[in-house]
Amino acid sequence: MREPRWVGWARRLVLGFLTLFTALPLYAMATSALKPLGDVQGDWHWIPTTITFRPFADIWTTIPLGRYFLNSLVVSGAATVLSVTIAVFAAYAISRFRFPGRRIFSVTVLSTQMFPGILFLLPLFLIFVNLGNATGIALYGSRLGLILTYLTFSLPFAIWMLAGYFDSIPRELDEAAMVDGNGPVGALLRIVVPAAMPGIVAVAIYSFMTAWGEVLFASVMTDSGTRTLAVGLQEYSTEVQVYWNQVMAASLIVSVPIVAGFLLLQRFLVAGLTAGAVK
Repeated sequence: MREPRWVGWARRLVLGFLTLFTALPLYAMATSALKPLGDVQGDWHWIPTTITFRPFADIWTTIPLGRYFLNSLVVSGAATVLSVTIAVFAAYAISRFRFPGRRIFSVTVLSTQMFPGILFLLPLFLIFVNLGNATGIALYGSRLGLILTYLTFSLPFAIWMLAGYFDSIPRELDEAAMVDGNGPVGALLRIVVPAAMPGIVAVAIYSFMTAWGEVLFASVMTDSGTRTLAVGLQEYSTEVQVYWNQVMAASLIVSVPIVAGFLLLQRFLVAGLTAGAVK
């Protein structure tokens, strides 16, 4: 049945509005990054009267942006790798095996997503400080502590999502692999993981994004040596000055890993998020 013409025009209008709504802030950010500080602080002009690339050079010296960038890469990358690795084995066990407490474990994992992150801030802070005093392992103010913190939030979602994805993979593939002499771990690594790669990539992107842009825990659990980008960008604002052009330039640089990851892994992400939608 052919849809009415007004439906097509309404769709175009909505998509056009959403595109404009998204593009205007990005345009303002990009043009502000190319203006001298005086032009950014003065009257707003949609077309810059003076274009300079100086802010993109100054962002690295005004604050130790390179160190913050490295901290974010290490913390986000490690949290992603650990979350995906643990979630693959945990989700496979939930999907393929029946054991006492399986349902309770699944519900508990999913229910952790109901609580706001700030609820765990003080308990985690006290745990890290007390563990550091008792064992000498520095968790507060370290990359390791921040990695473990992010792991506690990304892992439940990763397990829940991968368990559902593994359920959509026929069990006959596992049985065929075991007939060929593979055990459960061999069947998982050789058969199930390659078949579930879109879901694994989607979980990895989610875990990386969660860690990359997190502010609350990074502002409390880090010090000047382990600070991440999400917190470090605040240092462009001082008591007497706000370097708006450098803030915008740094924001563009910070967004590069996320945008590049989406562009490179877009087809895996779409396939992973829609898996099982029609099952």
